[in-house]
Amino acid sequence: MQYLLLIYNAESEWDAMTPAEHAEIHREFGVFTQDIIASGNYKGGNQLYPVAKATTVRVKEGKKLVTDGPFAETKEQLGGYYLIEAADLDEATAIAGRIPSVRSGSVEVRPIVVMERP
Repeated sequence: MQYLLLIYNAESEWDAMTPAEHAEIHREFGVFTQDIIASGNYKGGNQLYPVAKATTVRVKEGKKLVTDGPFAETKEQLGGYYLIEAADLDEATAIAGRIPSVRSGSVEVRPIVVMERP
């Protein structure tokens, strides 16, 4: 089964890190990514730009509304994701628990609904 691991952290904590701390967390993510590639769990993933670069689109009463950034203020922001293959939720949560930034944030584990395409 496929799962999306949504990585949340406070951008303010990232902004407060030193260049050496940034380098270390990038190194840890590199090791983690190579490990899940080697294990066959990795399907994809990316780091996201900060929420200041985000755009939210809504349609209300037939009118499109486009706003800068996320719609709601939150303590943690979505900073990236991994798409993985795992045997079950236990394996998916075990993988999520190894993501380096889980120590300071959270990882939401969401199963993917597989839809048949015509």
